[in-house]
Amino acid sequence: MILVGNQRGGGQDLANHLMKDENERVTVHEVRGFVASDLHGAFKESYAISRATKCQQHLYSLSLNPPKNEQVTVTEFEHAIACAEDRLGLTGQPRAVVFHEKIGSDGELRRHAHAVWCRIDTDEMKAIHMSHDHHKLNDVSRDLYLKHGWTMPKGLVKSEWKDPSTYSLAEWQQAKRAQRDPRETKMMFQDAWAVSDSRAAFQAALKERGLILARGDRRGYVALDHQGEIYAIAKWTGQKTKDVKARLGDADQLPSVKEAHQQATKIVTDRLDALRLEQERKSEQDRARLAELRQRQGKTQQDERTKMDVLHKLREQRETKERDARVRKGFKGLIDRITGKRRKIEAENQKLALKAKTRDQSEKEHLAAQHAVMRERLETKKQAFQERRRATIDELGRDQSSLQKNADTRHSEQQFKERRSRPSPRPKRGRARDGPSL
Repeated sequence: MILVGNQRGGGQDLANHLMKDENERVTVHEVRGFVASDLHGAFKESYAISRATKCQQHLYSLSLNPPKNEQVTVTEFEHAIACAEDRLGLTGQPRAVVFHEKIGSDGELRRHAHAVWCRIDTDEMKAIHMSHDHHKLNDVSRDLYLKHGWTMPKGLVKSEWKDPSTYSLAEWQQAKRAQRDPRETKMMFQDAWAVSDSRAAFQAALKERGLILARGDRRGYVALDHQGEIYAIAKWTGQKTKDVKARLGDADQLPSVKEAHQQATKIVTDRLDALRLEQERKSEQDRARLAELRQRQGKTQQDERTKMDVLHKLREQRETKERDARVRKGFKGLIDRITGKRRKIEAENQKLALKAKTRDQSEKEHLAAQHAVMRERLETKKQAFQERRRATIDELGRDQSSLQKNADTRHSEQQFKERRSRPSPRPKRGRARDGPSL
């Protein structure tokens, strides 16, 4: 049944709602732990107790709604309420239980229940903390569906098993590394059984989890995964063999173990082939993107070299002009020639020009070295991309081959077992032509 709970205040409004005469019948089934025997008085008590604390939502209200076509007894409701109380940490708290009976849209009279607890712990005088209550109620609800064999809503299914035909590359690699926990495996089979009401629904539920329903060697019901692992349906669902047969029908109409293994293997190998093609397509996209990056990088580096050449030329013109300005003209220049000063200035200018030339060359070499490092990094990135893609493609190819080889090996072993299990023909007895041997 579906359990929905929430913390709340407003006890008198809640009591009015629970006692509304819009239902065909309202029954106050239990008022426990309160002095008052009616809802209004009980919730007033809860409010009075909460005044000694800072808690405003002093009540926890829970509604219990059974499956549409199921008749649930009062005892089963009480069991469900007790399970929820224990899971929520409200054991022993004052509570009230109300049953409502209401005619649905189809004209059928249905019963549902409400349970309300006081959250205030009178020993500690503080409210009980209701952490993750929705998850806890979902767990209780799921257990109730499994216990009673009701068809479970898909929203309660918790299994992490997934259809391999929808695997991404990361999911496939994770699935290879993961070791199945037997508890998770049993939960998965129970979930598939609980959400199914026929063989077709059960087959579909198993297929969503990458399993193929098949006919066992002893005419039983089994499921197979792509690795050829065989799971007995009765064992893993926790159902009796007769109940499994009643829901799934004649096992002869199901594929054999060999056929089911081939189907499961084909699903996975087809997906691996699609993943391999996807990786090859991504590899082409990587190459195109890296080629574009290399082209943009080449243009950027050419622009930087051109810019440096222009800057060097402008700086050389300015520095040449500054050096020429140091050589005086006219009468002063004549005096510099006579005194030898001009010769010293010209020698110093030559040194400055050589130093400027060396500086410009060093800057060009430094820029060229930076460009080389950037080109090397891009090439390294390209090789890493290609190696990673190629390794992934090769891994997927090996996985395909391994799965197919495993399927072929299991089929050969099965055929060998079948041949060994057949009785050998007895030799014909007859009278010897030469009479009995002595």
